[in-house]
Amino acid sequence: MSTPDPQQQPWDRPRTGRRRQEAPAQQAPSQQAAPQQDPSAPARRTAAPDRTAQGRPFEPVERALSAAEQNRADDVIERISATFRSRVVGQERLRLALVASLAAGGHILLESVPGLAKTTAAQALATAIGGSFARIQCTPDLMPNDILGTQIYNYGTGEFTTQLGPVHANIVLLDEINRSSAKTQSAMLEAMQERQTSIGGELFRLPDPFMVLATQNPIEEEGTYVLPEAQMDRFLLKEILTYPSPRDEHAILDRSTSGELTAPRAAAPTVSLEDIRFLQSAVDRVYVDPAIKRYIIDLIFTTRGTGPRPIENLTQSVRVGASPRGSLALMRVGQAHALLHGRDFVTPEDVRALAHSVLRHRLVLTFDAIAAGMSTESIIDAVFAAVPQP
Repeated sequence: MSTPDPQQQPWDRPRTGRRRQEAPAQQAPSQQAAPQQDPSAPARRTAAPDRTAQGRPFEPVERALSAAEQNRADDVIERISATFRSRVVGQERLRLALVASLAAGGHILLESVPGLAKTTAAQALATAIGGSFARIQCTPDLMPNDILGTQIYNYGTGEFTTQLGPVHANIVLLDEINRSSAKTQSAMLEAMQERQTSIGGELFRLPDPFMVLATQNPIEEEGTYVLPEAQMDRFLLKEILTYPSPRDEHAILDRSTSGELTAPRAAAPTVSLEDIRFLQSAVDRVYVDPAIKRYIIDLIFTTRGTGPRPIENLTQSVRVGASPRGSLALMRVGQAHALLHGRDFVTPEDVRALAHSVLRHRLVLTFDAIAAGMSTESIIDAVFAAVPQP
């Protein structure tokens, strides 16, 4: 048998056709490996078995998706990405976060100073999808009924009729969500989590697919409100946009002088709602190995100050760790990231790829940590450094 290429990742090596072995039984804590454990020592509890001799690690015995299904998913992803790139210059990480959130069936919060294409990016995603789209400009006087809907009395019939609000759309853009009051922000909790609204004691299901794209300016901006922690946790991802590179900003100027930025654009969608439903069902079937699930659990427990590799003095910096919704989000985004990169199984790199976006809004720092200038991203990096990869 040929020797594997040392420059090649284990999961990129060809299969040998042998079935992968089951993960070994959990070992006692006294047998857990140290961070710099000798390779000949017993494996720690959360380590995955060495499957490089049997095939690519973390891969199912049977393919989770057929070649035709993978090709269709790739085509849908590329069409959405092409629409994004036609509207937004650069911001590739934002494109990845938006498409991953859509494929995973989650909601996304975009934050940056004004002028970095938050609204343009959200509109580009909505344009690509052949479904209903609603934009809600959040202001301090916006009321919950303005979003959810209300009952209107009909004097002719003497009855109340229900008028559904703009949230009853496939893609909902909440522009500058942190300029609305806490009462209005909280009105979105039921819609985002349970995909339904309650109007006059009657439940109304939201369309499928349903996705909320919210934008906000930094909290230091005048006239903004802090989003409740319960609502922040409903967002699958929180992406923070940065300034474009000199090359990208030069391209923006070129598009402006050529009239491309202001030219009328075709409104025809590039993908259908059925394509989006297929994409989300494909993400459902992306295989997650038990070792990957244990890895995710170890990461989340470490954010709470527990876990197999606790970080010293972490509780002095983190007031609230990630909830079980954080575990679900890491796994779901890992599945979406794997599919976006042509695989039907999750690797540790898929879990790590968008970890900042998944966890940055789920960790609550202490006042001392904030005063010291510590960021949630630095905490997340420390957690991933402390927990060994399977």
